[in-house]
Amino acid sequence: MSLPNFIDHVKLYLRAGKGGAGRIHFVRAKFVPKGGPDGGDGGQGGHIILRGVKQYGTLLHLKYRKHIIATNGKPGGDSCKTGASGKDVIIDVPLGTVAKRADHDEVLVEVLEDKKKYILMQGGKGGWGNTHFKTPTHQTPRIAYPGEAGMEGWMVLELKLLADVGLVGLPNAGKSTLLSVVSAAKPRIDSYPFTTLVPNLGVVAYRAHHSFVMADIPGIIEGAAAGKGLGTRFLRHIERNAVLLFMVSVESNDINRHYKMLLRELEVHHPLLLAKPRLLVVSKIDLLDQATRKTLLQNLPKGITCCPISASTGEGIVRLKDFIWEKLAAIKS
Repeated sequence: MSLPNFIDHVKLYLRAGKGGAGRIHFVRAKFVPKGGPDGGDGGQGGHIILRGVKQYGTLLHLKYRKHIIATNGKPGGDSCKTGASGKDVIIDVPLGTVAKRADHDEVLVEVLEDKKKYILMQGGKGGWGNTHFKTPTHQTPRIAYPGEAGMEGWMVLELKLLADVGLVGLPNAGKSTLLSVVSAAKPRIDSYPFTTLVPNLGVVAYRAHHSFVMADIPGIIEGAAAGKGLGTRFLRHIERNAVLLFMVSVESNDINRHYKMLLRELEVHHPLLLAKPRLLVVSKIDLLDQATRKTLLQNLPKGITCCPISASTGEGIVRLKDFIWEKLAAIKS
């Protein structure tokens, strides 16, 4: 699944509804000469709610909605009637969306389940009516509380793609080509660096009708965590992947060095990424003759499962799927 018009970061001003004011009112009936207070409470202000929608893959629909405001609660009524609550505003977002204040990195809400609702901005409580203030010595209270203000402020919504496998590698390592071969995704493929400018998702079919989701993350270069190339904009998507698939092309002069460089960039961005299960894919193996290939395979990084492949000839693809499935099965068991 390619993601045209991919937007993974929006800044919104959100304001939940204010609670309705409490009512000051007294019973006035022909046969009730000493009617007491019967002012009702104000209604609850409307909430701002995030709802997960698994069919969404981008925040594009929120790009031009800069201000989102819920309605206020209604004032309390006579006869102890509570005012109507304000209408909630529900914002549909893709799974993997996180919400935080614009001036702070603390995650307030994390949307991970389809159709589940998460209250992001709480509406204000309605004020008490004067019926709450009646006492034996104060039979006619003329006191009622106004409604409380709802939460408001600038919020940032960020999308971190949810995928079983994330492809991590330098530009032109063959990530998009691999995704196009193992899934129905049609990412843009070309011979120049940074052909992939947005993440792409594909569903990979496996044995016995099983499948897993693979994400092609735009190429990482040395210094990406410090802002070089495409910088850290897409590194956050790797945080959501269960297994990391490091890809280094045989065209690289030093596979060990490039693999270690990718590890360093991930560590600088988020040290916990190094705790994720990972595989090393050596791509474009068809470009080497048998003698060169043998030498290369004897000098691959230690301590990680390595899988040489050729997306153009199909060599090693089935074996790679088996390795991936073993890693995913180990996580789920």
